[in-house]
Amino acid sequence: MLTAAIGFIIAFVLIFLRVPVAIALAVIGFAGFAYVNGMTPALSMITLITSGSTMSYPLVVIPLFILMGNFVAGGGISAQLYRAAQVFIGHWRGGLALATIISCGGFAAVCGSSVATAVTMGKVSIPSMRKYGYSDSLSTATVAAGGTLGILIPPSVIMVVYGVQTETHIGKLFAAGLLPGLIGVIGYSLAVRWSVYRRPESAPPAERSDAKEKIDAIKDVWPVVALFVLVLGGIYSGLFTATEAGGIGAVGALVFAVFRGMTLKSFFGILKDSVQTTAVLFALILGATIFGEFINLTGADRAVLSLVSNSSFPPWLVILIIMMIYILLGCVLDSLAMILLTLPMFFPIVTGLGYDPVWFGIFVVMLVELGLITPPIGMNLFILRSVAPDVRLGTIIRGILPFIVSDIGRILLIAFFPIVALLLPNLFF
Repeated sequence: MLTAAIGFIIAFVLIFLRVPVAIALAVIGFAGFAYVNGMTPALSMITLITSGSTMSYPLVVIPLFILMGNFVAGGGISAQLYRAAQVFIGHWRGGLALATIISCGGFAAVCGSSVATAVTMGKVSIPSMRKYGYSDSLSTATVAAGGTLGILIPPSVIMVVYGVQTETHIGKLFAAGLLPGLIGVIGYSLAVRWSVYRRPESAPPAERSDAKEKIDAIKDVWPVVALFVLVLGGIYSGLFTATEAGGIGAVGALVFAVFRGMTLKSFFGILKDSVQTTAVLFALILGATIFGEFINLTGADRAVLSLVSNSSFPPWLVILIIMMIYILLGCVLDSLAMILLTLPMFFPIVTGLGYDPVWFGIFVVMLVELGLITPPIGMNLFILRSVAPDVRLGTIIRGILPFIVSDIGRILLIAFFPIVALLLPNLFF
């Protein structure tokens, strides 16, 4: 137990010192395993994990969904999604911010990445909101919060990583993310309305669109709707697995991008970006798996589970404590680092208390979402700072507070009413 605690502390220190997360976890995991069990078993462990992970069929889904999201982004769908939402509700006070939230949700449905959603939608929507006199705090905060939907609304790369690491059914995770994702869109929309209610001058009403513009907007976005229905409908109907859905989605997105005028240069750029992202994710998974083997060897997870089980703490209090830990970690760590660092300890505890691993996956993803917009170093805050470099970080933080409140309310809802997340998995599977 003490050895595991020292390992966690050293890993945290290395990550805070900006050592790459994959390297920090792998080095501490290997060193700890060698300390406890000897150098030869540690070398054998690394060999088996490297071979097993790189040859793992379930991991194929990661590059496929990354490729699908990049092809969709390369096809320019983000601007069309935003335009479609804008023509229907842009004339309301705060309507462009609401359109941003809705288009972020739509883009997240085929992208699966918070960073990609925030960057892409930020480049599209912030200039438009500025054109109509929206305040910088509202426009940037809206995109920062809306971008977090990229890791919750399926297909989600983070959910795939969680499913692979915990051997949880990825199709069930995707189904479980739908209702919380929809609730997130509604909650963020209410946060926009509250911000506009408090400061009406921050969001002047825009021009009303005519019927022809609305029809044209619908025509522009139907392919991405069809792709979303094809990928998720095939999984939920049992027509194909999540891995097969990733392949079908990638091919469909490629066809979509080609018809949208993708050049050969853009094609190779997308392939390069997808390979780089995949390599980073695989390195993180390898590092986390090595670290997890070290934690399992020390028996720390079993010791903590035994301590919790023998204590007088009710299960809901344990979940509340885990929730607070994730919120605190979200202030200093990025989303994938949080999940990979904490799962070896928290997952056995939660499942040992009888909680559903699918529900816990959604719970963790929502906590990670909150971490992405939590000051001082929420990832999406800095992403928006790079998209709009003339906006001060303090301005973005002032605008993000209503969205943080919305996220906390949604997390508490899922924590105390797990059926909200488990309804669709139980229905489809």
